Amino acid sequence: MKLTFDNATLEILLTGKSYRVTLGDKTAEADILHADAERGQIEFLLGGERLTAYVSSDHTKRWVTVNGQTFVLTRQSGSRKRGGGHLHTAGELTAPMPGQIRAVNVSEGETVTKGQTLIILEAMKMEIRIQAPMDGTVSKLLVKQGQTVEREQKLIEIVDKVER
Repeated sequence: MKLTFDNATLEILLTGKSYRVTLGDKTAEADILHADAERGQIEFLLGGERLTAYVSSDHTKRWVTVNGQTFVLTRQSGSRKRGGGHLHTAGELTAPMPGQIRAVNVSEGETVTKGQTLIILEAMKMEIRIQAPMDGTVSKLLVKQGQTVEREQKLIEIVDKVER
């Protein structure tokens, strides 16, 4: 994953059970120790130093505060907006990383609203909420609770309210 902030690129690459984080010409290994999605808090080791990050988001930007310094992260141009998961085509959501489906909160044919949590994916001890990117109807539900999924695997399709 590549994110930009302050005209710099931050690259985060999953390498086994840890991450390789590169900013400019500096690279370090990071391990997630604990993540609390409800509070937007992530505890991790970065280059051997224990840190806590506080994250908030409006789906186009993320504000990450570490050691009292706040960074605004935005997707690199060419990336598509996500609603808790990758959005490839209108209403097609895929897994942002490998993990296990912990909850499926909707069924096919159900009407959903933008921002509604549809699926909860557990990955690297974090809960990732896959949210509806728009108002619409679930046209295809491609996973079930307990299923293991791969990165970019299609999870759910939603037909836009306007398209019906």
